[in-house]
Amino acid sequence: MANWALVTGASEGLGREFAILAAQSGFDVILTARQQAKLETLAHELERAYHVAVVVLPADLADPKAVEQLWLDAAQDRQIGVLINNAGLGRNGAFADDANWPRETASISVNVVAATILMKRAVAHMQAHGSGRILNVVSTAAFMPGPQMAVYHATKAYMLSLSEAAATELAGSGVSVTALCPGATETAFFAADDAVKATLITRLGMASAASVAAAGWAAMQKGTRVKVPGALNVIFATLPRFAPRVLVAWIAQIFLKRRG
Repeated sequence: MANWALVTGASEGLGREFAILAAQSGFDVILTARQQAKLETLAHELERAYHVAVVVLPADLADPKAVEQLWLDAAQDRQIGVLINNAGLGRNGAFADDANWPRETASISVNVVAATILMKRAVAHMQAHGSGRILNVVSTAAFMPGPQMAVYHATKAYMLSLSEAAATELAGSGVSVTALCPGATETAFFAADDAVKATLITRLGMASAASVAAAGWAAMQKGTRVKVPGALNVIFATLPRFAPRVLVAWIAQIFLKRRG
């Protein structure tokens, strides 16, 4: 049995919750993020509570070379049965504002390039071993354009499309791909973006990281291709299919625009 789970963005939020779920399920765990101290603290907690092996591999996923090295280090002498592509970055602000560009380029590097590299390496690795599960943490942002968060929404649309395409290609292979598409979630994402309670979408309330991770883990175990947790999020994900795109973008901007 493949007994290693690789979790990106594991230092806090959804990543931390996924690491706990992996350990609870009997997987040995590989933790990666930039914050080594937090990873080591989590590693000790998992080892004590669940008696599993935990490896800490700090990495900056905005650097493609570091991502490739991360995979080489993670997969060396290990069979990885689960990949949780959780790390993600976003930025709330006008696309025309050059001040946002460093964060937006990092978002593309982490949300698209790093996630694609790890997914591609994992697929080949898992196919060689005959089984494996990949969970890509996407977002309801994938279903609509996002004025004020244009680059972030575009990266998530890419990951949803990639996940569904790869899942179709891999049907019957023993390797599954699941796209988890939550709405606003109580994580450090909005704090890092300086948007906590500053947008209508966050003021409507946010799901707990634990509940979102549990829904994603269960969907991954079943081989579900796309999982949207929460009734309101299902509505947000479904309505854009039937409304004119210009109207969808206008409504999205209302929810994403910063308010005092």
